[in-house]
Parts: sequence; structure tokens; C-alpha cells
Amino acid sequence: MSKLCLALVPLALVVGLRPAHADEGMWTFNSFPTARVATKYKFTPDARWLDHVRLSSARIAGGCSASFVSGQGLVLTNHHCAHECIEQVSSAQKDYVKNGFYARTPADELKCPAIELNQLVEISDVTARISKATKGLADKKYNDALKAEMTRIEKECQTSARFRCDVVTLYHGGAYNLYKYRRFQDVRLVFAPEFAIAFFGGDPDNFMFPRYDLDMSFLRVYEDGKPAATPEHFAWSPAGAKDGELTFVTGHPGGTSRHITIAELEYQRDHALPDRLFRIAEWRGILTEFQRRGPEQMRVSNELLFSLENGFKALKGRLDALQDKPFFASKVAEEQAVRAAIAKDPAKQKAYGGAFDAIAKAQARLKEIRIPYRQIEIGQAFASTYFDFARTLVRGAEERAKPNEKRLREYRESALPAVQQQLMSAAPIHDDLEIVNLSFSLSKMRELLGADHPFVRKVLGKQSPEELAARLVKGTKLRDLAVRKQLWDGGKAAVAASQDPFIQLVRVVDPDARALRKTVEDQIDPVFKKNHELLAKARLEIEGMGNYPDATFTLRLSYGQVKGYKSNGRFTKPFTDLAGAFARDTGRAPFALPP
Repeated sequence: MSKLCLALVPLALVVGLRPAHADEGMWTFNSFPTARVATKYKFTPDARWLDHVRLSSARIAGGCSASFVSGQGLVLTNHHCAHECIEQVSSAQKDYVKNGFYARTPADELKCPAIELNQLVEISDVTARISKATKGLADKKYNDALKAEMTRIEKECQTSARFRCDVVTLYHGGAYNLYKYRRFQDVRLVFAPEFAIAFFGGDPDNFMFPRYDLDMSFLRVYEDGKPAATPEHFAWSPAGAKDGELTFVTGHPGGTSRHITIAELEYQRDHALPDRLFRIAEWRGILTEFQRRGPEQMRVSNELLFSLENGFKALKGRLDALQDKPFFASKVAEEQAVRAAIAKDPAKQKAYGGAFDAIAKAQARLKEIRIPYRQIEIGQAFASTYFDFARTLVRGAEERAKPNEKRLREYRESALPAVQQQLMSAAPIHDDLEIVNLSFSLSKMRELLGADHPFVRKVLGKQSPEELAARLVKGTKLRDLAVRKQLWDGGKAAVAASQDPFIQLVRVVDPDARALRKTVEDQIDPVFKKNHELLAKARLEIEGMGNYPDATFTLRLSYGQVKGYKSNGRFTKPFTDLAGAFARDTGRAPFALPP
């Protein structure tokens, strides 16, 4: 089971059949290949069965899958998916990450400060409506119309804050679905094992062979102060799975790129992935040194370091694949086959022939501005919770004053409940860690943009990154929830009057950030979106609808067999037992079983 939280699925459904071969695919619930499964496996996942599986599945906003496992809102997820909550409700005196947690009564369940959990209750196809709104448009007009129509659809859908509505792009623009979720923002911790067993095997086993860890936790969702009613849920199977059984796996894979162009894959291989890996590697080193300062420093930075190590291993796997010459050649051949199919049909050539070259030109333009864009607009220069708060307050005040369709997408009405939950989180903030992270990111900004870059001079002046980080963190009042609430409620006037150093920093840098974002959203994104839409239509005409769309962190269903596998000449059985963990125990982390 992968430890990448975006792709991880905590619960499998097993049907007692013995098919001949495993399968591949991450299918949406409204286009699941029921007939194909029925023909091959003599089991029919009908509409009622699919509805039950969909409603029994859950998503933790921000990057994880989960499952409802009782009628009273009990949720099973991975330990690393609950790790942030576990760390936030811990203290120096009660370290629930290290020692584990168990709520003996409902009153003992601890509220997670910043977790939102979603249950997908409805899917509808809005492709025709999106297509009508963008018909005949290109470039900025196309992108503006697309965003505006998506925002209108989401606003119409979200009848209260109890729901979340997202227009999901599928097949890179070949289809658009509206996903309506039941939103739970009162989420509480019920159980978590000790970190030593939840992550037994540590980074050496991560993504490779994590079969001896207890990577699980229980949460519970509440509504109106009471455990939420969840009549659709998965039941425990006393018998468990068997070798060869047909198995369904439900979850929210974060993202795949099976249908992006060679120009985009080359950009990922040669620039984006190496850049991200170098940054993570350096940041990981900084945090490792920070942890050596003492047990409290280790406790408050574990979740971030864990996340960075997870990310490094995931991204390195992507880079390794793209640097594998036979694999990359196969992707080139796939694209050439699509190009050839388009070229031999005059109608297709006229409609779709220029899409590959247009995307390549947009990719070249993005390459030119990628470093300032990621540093300034994406915010890599400012790795700080306080900066995130300040940007939310400054931009939120500006954007909420605009018509809903004209706002930045993250501040549309349907997104505001999630924005406010993060902004008003009571999670503790650790200033010494804030200073370390911000010092690192400011140093990287100066390194990557250059000491003479006007933006670097604007931010740092004559200060060192360490001096500026310490001044900002020590001077801010944004650690006070009441201050953040006053600024959010006060809107533009309150934010404009604020003397908080982080608010002042955001006001200084936001014009540069918005200018870069405008370049991307007006000149680059529209080209990607429009031409990927064209290529999606071309592929659908050439290949038909028999394939599943790339992953988009939306609910998918996969199926296949429980099977072992062969690697490096050795066969690995599909099951293990508790004795294997004891045999693997060395008494030294990360192979040390907790007492």
C-alpha cells in the first residue's frame, strides 16, 4: 500500500471470485465499466452497489482518502493523513504522535483544528453548459468565460455551507462534471497508534514495502455537536481477503499525467521536478538540523519533515520514470500515433492539428518565468503560516469586494468555508520553526532570483534573510485568532489600517505576485486549457470513451485481484502476518517496535 497520501486508499472491497488476471484503471463512478466487470468476473456492480461504495467513501480536503466505517460518523484513514491533527492536538506534556491516542468515551474525542472531510453525494455532467459558455472563444476571453461559468455553476449548487461544490475537469477539458459534497468541518480524533508502528520501516520502506506498519487512524465527523449519521458505510470483514479474489479499491488519487504532451513531460523531466527535488532536499536538511536542538523541536517539526520526505520519494519516482529512455520513448510513440491519426483526416487536422505546437509554445513561455512565478506568486519565497494568513486576509478583503465571477478562484463563494476554516484554525504555531522555515525560503529566493533582483531588494532591503524572518515573526500579532477574525470581518478598511509586519509585507509584494499570476492566467493557462480540450476531443474521436480520465483528486474506483508479485527474482506473497514485524524489529528506528 502506497504511503503517498494523495494516492492512498484505506479500504478495499472484496468479492469472493477467482478471476484470471488483474486489471488497471481509476474509474469515475458515473462511467464505471460495469458491463466489462460483469463479463469478465461474473459479478455486476450495479447502480445501488456503486452508490453504496461512493457514499461510504470520504475525502480529507487537502490530500487524503478515507472511509466511513460506522453509522455514527466513524472514519478510517491513514495515520499520516491524520498526522497533522494528531500533532496539533498534542503538547510537550502529551505527545500523541509518539505515544498514540485513544478516546475511551465520546467526550474524550479531540477536535481537529483544521480538517475538512467531504462525502460525494452527487455527480452531474455540465460539459454542455461549459462548452456553450466558451464556444468560439480563445486566449483570455476563453479562460475568463470558463472560470466565470464554473463559478456560477458551483454557486448555484452550494445551497448552504453544509455542502461543497466543485466543477471537475476530466480528460483535460474533454468533459466537465459537477461534484457535490456533504461537508464536515467538525472532525475529531478517536484513535491513533504510536508513530513507531504507524510508520514502521520509515523512509527505507516508504512506497516500497510498507506492509508491517499500522498506518491507520480513526476520526469521527460531527454535525450540530453530535456524531453525524452515516447510514452508508463499510462493514468489517472477519474473513478478510483471499489470494485471487476480485477486489475493488476506492479512493482519491491526486493526479496522473497520462495524456499531457511530450513538451510538458520534457519540462517536468528537465526543470520542474529537479527544481522541486533540490528544494525539498535542502529543506529536509534544514529541518533535520532543527530537530537536533531538542525533543520539543523534534515534536513540532515531525509532520513537516514527514511530509517533505514523502514528497521527495514520490517526486523522485516520477523523475526516474521520465529519465528511463525506453519509457519516455513509449510516450513519444503514443503522441506520434495521435499526431498521425489527426494528420490523415483533413477535418481533424483543421480542428486539432495546431494543438501540440500551441502547447509547446506556452510551455516555453512558462519556462521563462517559472522561477519568479513559483517564488513570488506560488509563495515559495515565504514559507510561513503567518504569511499564508496575511495573504489570505489581504487578498480575501480585495476579492470578496468583487462580483463572485470576477474573483480569484480560491475566493469564490463556494470556497470561502474552507478558506475561513484554515484562517480561523486554533492549531498552535511554533515561532522558532516559523523563523527557520522563513529564513530558508527567503535565502532560496535571494539565491534563485539573484541579490540584485528588484523584488529581492524590495523584500530584504539591507537585512539578511535570518534578520527579516526573526523581525517578522517576533513582531506579528497574527498568532492571535481574535486578531485574524477582526481583520477578516473588517474587510478592506481593517486590512488597510493594519500595521502588522506580515500584512505590510503582503501589501508590498502582492502587486508583483498578481502581475505574474495575470501573465500565467491570461497568456499561458488559456493556451494549455483550450488546446488540451481540443486534444481531448481528438482522442475521444480516435480512441472512444473506453478509457478512464487522468486522476484529479476526485473519487475513483479500481478493481483487480489480490495477488503477489515477482521482483528481482523473488516472489512476494500477497499477505503477511504479525510475526513478520517482530522478525523485522531491530530495536533501532525506523525498525523499532514500540513497547
